[in-house]
Amino acid sequence: MNPEFLLAHFNRISNAPDAIPRLRRFILELAVRGKLVNQKTDTEQVGTTYLNEPASDELPRNWRLLNFGKFCDIQGGNQPPKSLFVEEPKSGYVRLFQIRDLGEKPVPTYIPVGTTNRFCRAGEILIGRYGASVGKVFWAQDGAYNVALAKFIYPEDAFVSQFVFLVLQSNFFQTPLTRATRSAQAGFNKGDLSEINFPLPPLDEQRRIVTKLDELMDFCGRLGDSQRECDAGRDLLVSASHRLLTNGAEAETFRNRARFYISHLPTVTTHHLHIQQLRQNIFELAFRGQLVDQDPLDETAFELLKRIRADRARLIEEAEIRLQKTRPAIPEDTEPFPLPVGWRWVRFGELIDDADAGWSPKSESFPRSGDNWGVLKVSAVSWGRFLPEENKQLLPGVIPPQGAQIHAGDFLISRANTSELVAKSVIVEEEPQNLILSDKIVRLRITKSCNKRFLSLINNYAAHARSYYAEEASGTSFSMKNVSRNVIYLLAIPLPPLAEQHRIVAKVHELTELCDQLEAQVTTTQAEKNRLLESVLYHALNNGVEVETHP
Repeated sequence: MNPEFLLAHFNRISNAPDAIPRLRRFILELAVRGKLVNQKTDTEQVGTTYLNEPASDELPRNWRLLNFGKFCDIQGGNQPPKSLFVEEPKSGYVRLFQIRDLGEKPVPTYIPVGTTNRFCRAGEILIGRYGASVGKVFWAQDGAYNVALAKFIYPEDAFVSQFVFLVLQSNFFQTPLTRATRSAQAGFNKGDLSEINFPLPPLDEQRRIVTKLDELMDFCGRLGDSQRECDAGRDLLVSASHRLLTNGAEAETFRNRARFYISHLPTVTTHHLHIQQLRQNIFELAFRGQLVDQDPLDETAFELLKRIRADRARLIEEAEIRLQKTRPAIPEDTEPFPLPVGWRWVRFGELIDDADAGWSPKSESFPRSGDNWGVLKVSAVSWGRFLPEENKQLLPGVIPPQGAQIHAGDFLISRANTSELVAKSVIVEEEPQNLILSDKIVRLRITKSCNKRFLSLINNYAAHARSYYAEEASGTSFSMKNVSRNVIYLLAIPLPPLAEQHRIVAKVHELTELCDQLEAQVTTTQAEKNRLLESVLYHALNNGVEVETHP
């Protein structure tokens, strides 16, 4: 391997998915195939006992294949009664190793020596036999081992133990083991492994391979440390940039910072998490009046509310809408955050003229087709956009009530869902065909003097709104929570002038489109780095033959 070659290109591939683990895996596979160190085919041979075993065109010519069924074995552990377990060492007892005890958080257990005949020594090899750890390879310690582990037994005149440990982790063993294992719980037995063939190099070459692999794994560790430092620095840069955008700076200062940050987004944004943070910051800035300029000529929120109330009084008098009960104002000391001049905190219900409840008819388990009617599922309004295909077809003969049909422009909000998705809202953009509200969805008739998209953004993405719904949602089931219509009406809304609402919606749309482009760019870049990783690994591990490295 040529570490210098890899280092020269590592900054181009370090953000590829699982770059370091994949590098380690690739080195391991090359090691057990004779591609990591030079062979001495004229002077080094396997032991005479194994010279007549088959060779392989895929391995060096002085290597052989050793069949498990002929030369190797496994010995499963014992499972003494748990009533005999003790937590402290004592005379006549031996340490019992379970899979958990070979990891980072062992729980020492001791059993009477006479209750087991399955002992292991430090330097022997154990294999996970059942459950999630099936096929995992461990170095044994002095003691006994339980039924979830098996000791691997091999001819010690043929192998050095460290090389066996590598082979058992490689595809030579893991791939046929996966095929042979009937299930993680059923595990495997000796018969399942009988057809597996192990690569057998000369003993001296095994030792050179182990030494070289240790050197390269240490190199991988240093690369991993370097990558983590780079990622941590980038994350700090992104976090610092986000804090600068959200620290309540003066409007002009904020705009300068925002322009600088947005112009450098492609450089600092390398992970999907960065984009998620950026989206949330865009929303919070929008809801705090920091995303677009305020215009002193705009009608204030106070004047807007007077107009909304006057319009509502007229509609009630004309019997167009129903009279709503009065809801309490938001106390000043409970306002979620300060607002710009001209804005005002209001209850959501003050901006809702009326609402329609859904219906709970009997339906099929599949979506509507043809001219049939379908009833919406909550998943239709849970993901930031209306999904009309998320519905269940009504049973034959069921007639939908008047007024239940969904139309373009409807503002829909869910009453029931998981705690994270409950009370999510959407606006229906296009006229759907033959769809009606379910009893878990409410249609809100938003006043015409407010921008519905602005209110939906607040409802879905404002941190205070999501926290409010999570706290107010009721229900005994962890997976399904409910909010009442009254809870929805009491949500605190930061209300800007109507003209500013329009500007905010337009700017959020512009910036979230930029986030979409960045997300696609990150996905494409990661795919390119993944491809480049494969190429660089191959050439670096073949002595640095030049590789094409397009960005």
